[in-house]
Amino acid sequence: MESKVTTREKIISCFKDGQTIAIGGQTGHWMPERLIDCILESGARHLTVYSIDTSDPGVGIGRLIRAKVIDRIITTHVGTNPDTNAQIQAGTLQAEFSPIGSWIERIRCGGMGLGGVLTKTGLGTVVEEGKQLITANGQQYLLETALRADIAITRARRADPIGNLAYRGSTGRASHPIVATCGDLSIVECDHFCDLGEITPDEVEVPGMFVDMILV
Repeated sequence: MESKVTTREKIISCFKDGQTIAIGGQTGHWMPERLIDCILESGARHLTVYSIDTSDPGVGIGRLIRAKVIDRIITTHVGTNPDTNAQIQAGTLQAEFSPIGSWIERIRCGGMGLGGVLTKTGLGTVVEEGKQLITANGQQYLLETALRADIAITRARRADPIGNLAYRGSTGRASHPIVATCGDLSIVECDHFCDLGEITPDEVEVPGMFVDMILV
């Protein structure tokens, strides 16, 4: 089987104006920084981004915020990045906030081909505004629709030539294994590139079927 290792130049060429990009990582830690470099070098603008947060100023997703290439973000909070708050207040960045569990499940649904998830989280709050209410088994739920991206960029501790991925620690697993599945094109930055078979079946957390390109 052909290796999924891809040149940096080819990855840069994948990013275009107006795309929706899902980005793994949390609070500026374990970010796919080299792939964020690729987005910035591509010159792509007017992006929609799905991310748990917007990192700190000048770190991770915060670099995209500072470069003002994002028009819309679906996230769980932005409290660590005053640049994000300033753009929201100025009306140059549209933000949709989702409880973190709901956000993760929406991403998971996007990766698994599901339409959305029913949840009680957010009922009777501002989270409910504009969303469909569904009654099932006598209980009322919010329908949180699936999030599917044009491109998903994530980071893995280890990857093999066909894209099997393994992670280390809770930070590495915070969102990357879920986000890696939700893109029409899934690009992974890995810290350690392994020979085929070096990652055992028990260690594989994202099968290679979900991964299209690897940056080593």
